[in-house]
Amino acid sequence: MAYDYVVVGAGSGGSAVVWRLAETGAQVLVLEAGGTDEREEIHIPAAFSALLRSPLDWEYETEPQKYLDDRTDYWPRGKVLGGSSSINAMIYQRGAQSDYDHWSELGNAGWSWDDMFPLFKRSENQERGASEYHGVGGPMNVADLRDPNPLSTTFVNACGEQGLPLTNDFNGASQEGFGLYQVNQKGGMRWSAADGYLHPALARGNVTAITRAHVTRLIVENGRCTGVAYDKGGEQLVANASLEVILCGGAINSPQVLMLSGIGPRQHLESLGIDVVHDVPGVGQNLQDHMMSPVAFNTDHEITLRSATTEEQVAKFESDRMGMLTSNIAEAGGFVTLFNGSPAPELQFHFVPAFSILHGVGSPEGHGFTLFPTLVGTRSVGRMWLRSADPYDKPHLDPAYLEDERDMDVLLEGTKMARDILRSAAFDEFRTTEHLPGDHIVSDEDLREHVRTYATGVYHPVGTVKMGSDDDAVVDDRLRVRGIKGLRVADASIMPVIVNANTNNPSIVIGEKCAQMVIDER
Repeated sequence: MAYDYVVVGAGSGGSAVVWRLAETGAQVLVLEAGGTDEREEIHIPAAFSALLRSPLDWEYETEPQKYLDDRTDYWPRGKVLGGSSSINAMIYQRGAQSDYDHWSELGNAGWSWDDMFPLFKRSENQERGASEYHGVGGPMNVADLRDPNPLSTTFVNACGEQGLPLTNDFNGASQEGFGLYQVNQKGGMRWSAADGYLHPALARGNVTAITRAHVTRLIVENGRCTGVAYDKGGEQLVANASLEVILCGGAINSPQVLMLSGIGPRQHLESLGIDVVHDVPGVGQNLQDHMMSPVAFNTDHEITLRSATTEEQVAKFESDRMGMLTSNIAEAGGFVTLFNGSPAPELQFHFVPAFSILHGVGSPEGHGFTLFPTLVGTRSVGRMWLRSADPYDKPHLDPAYLEDERDMDVLLEGTKMARDILRSAAFDEFRTTEHLPGDHIVSDEDLREHVRTYATGVYHPVGTVKMGSDDDAVVDDRLRVRGIKGLRVADASIMPVIVNANTNNPSIVIGEKCAQMVIDER
């Protein structure tokens, strides 16, 4: 069958691209390396931890990180319809307005906040109703948590006791403040990009999705991308696109596919025996991520999410879609601007009404709660590169965590704030002993060592196919790959600078933006 467009990756950006192109009547093929999104744990919000290190997860690991005591870090990425939106914590965030204005100031026309804000509203179905800051009728459902944990509401009260501003809308007039997060859920169930965009697109009849289709390379003829080669169950197949190929694999897979196709840094590709189609030095560079470090207390109240699978909680979920299984795990948090002159908050908090340490593998037995000061004003910049020319070989990932000392400064101040919040009177009835960092950890240097020992990424890698006009840019501000016709990239990899909040919904809107540009140019 002849396709107008081939979309590689059915994740957050790819799902949005597919839906918007399908609306035009175009014939669209989407290729997804993972399987379908039928597994029950995808749809039960609090069950998503069961999906980590499962067949629905690419299960990446970073290189040893010099400033994290040479530890490696685990990076889950969704390998399933919906991509990471099918395995994430469902927090609805857009990022600061100044983030997008900065992208525009870097020379990317059409990417300012004034340009992006209408797309956020168009993509949203805000259950609270339409307002100056929110839209209704869009594909992505945005809801309040149906049954927040008592510890999460206690956290918000504790922030108030500390004199911190409170908010019920991080995506309204101001990002700063503390409160309960809104989530991409509907009726107490996860609402992924596949739910909002992809499945409705498939119902139209002009979209074909092929799962377990591992794209091995792009086909480039005379400087134009005409299709892709992919492996389906050991069979080597080709899909051709008469108009464009749109790469939506995310910050790891998109640059990997480009480099496997000979589009990337010449010296690196030649060292692996890959024929160079186009020398683009910036492919794989500019890797950025957020970081978080845990502060945790024990409690003798059995109200934490460790009780989520009790008979009582399962019955609540099955009968009314209520109870702990509706939790997105990171139920509450906030944003703080630490330093004078910062255009946006550098520090975010994620509160979890349970122990959640080192991706769960470092959590003790028993009941507790965890507050993560989270670096979102990331300064450190790393890179990714191929391990070999084998498309099934996982690439090298080096986010260079804490390489810029200012990133440690943010986490240090955040750790002190987190301790103050959890030691507030509001927690007196719940709090027993401090598990981490521990009462014996007092000095700044000891707190820094705590960060180096326990900090992890937040699963927000971006930037490896940077948008811009400088020598390191890979795509232009129309998301076209420089030097290759008929090829665009639409996912978090195009971010020139990471946004200062959870990256899922910005990735969706990048897909919205790409589709609109493709349609406008037809």
